[in-house]
Amino acid sequence: MSFQGVDPIVLAVFVGALSLMPMLLIVCTAFLKIVIVLMITRNAIGVQQVPPSMAINGIALAATLFIMAPVGYEIAEVVKVSPLDLSNVSTLQQTGLEAVQPLRTFMVRNSDPDILTHLLENTARMWPPAMAQEVQREDLILLIPAYVLSQLQAGFEIGFLIYIPFIVIDLIVSNLLLALGMQMVSPMTISLPLKLLLFVMVSGWSRLLDSLFLSLSLSCLWNRSYCSNRACCWWWC
Repeated sequence: MSFQGVDPIVLAVFVGALSLMPMLLIVCTAFLKIVIVLMITRNAIGVQQVPPSMAINGIALAATLFIMAPVGYEIAEVVKVSPLDLSNVSTLQQTGLEAVQPLRTFMVRNSDPDILTHLLENTARMWPPAMAQEVQREDLILLIPAYVLSQLQAGFEIGFLIYIPFIVIDLIVSNLLLALGMQMVSPMTISLPLKLLLFVMVSGWSRLLDSLFLSLSLSCLWNRSYCSNRACCWWWC
């Protein structure tokens, strides 16, 4: 990176872009989907503060770094070939467009085409005609919200499926206590250990994270035969 003859305005824009990195880490990577699934899993089990939210965020961050490592490697290779030059706006813009291409490819592969099409149709109704005609499906201004909505939808779908076995346990325990005339005993007192036992017996954390890894179409970029028709829910593995 060259700092000789740096345009102060370009430098300010560059520093401002760096300040947005934490937000981009959440909305443009696998972090959003992973943290949603982990928090729903914690609520489904019934332990509201175990693991704590900070630990869940740390687990999601570690899993995100593992998933996004190949994308980061591709971006690093692009920057290595075309170093950042803050003295030239056009060169900096071209390098940025080339560096973001691996991330763009990742988001395209993990975005719902229907959501992307819906947002593209909305541009014709909400944007000026000249602007709406120029937008493409792979433009970041359209791709980022489509990716975020796709990850939110996928995360809640997986969370719903995770809830099912734990709800079944709650219903069975509640009916048993009612049949035995033990209305004064809280169903949570009995069902919580059973849900923890079930989760531990099926290696819940490892299966859950492994399924989240395989649910993201990242390995398709390098090994198309490996990641076809893989399950997205931990009890299917």
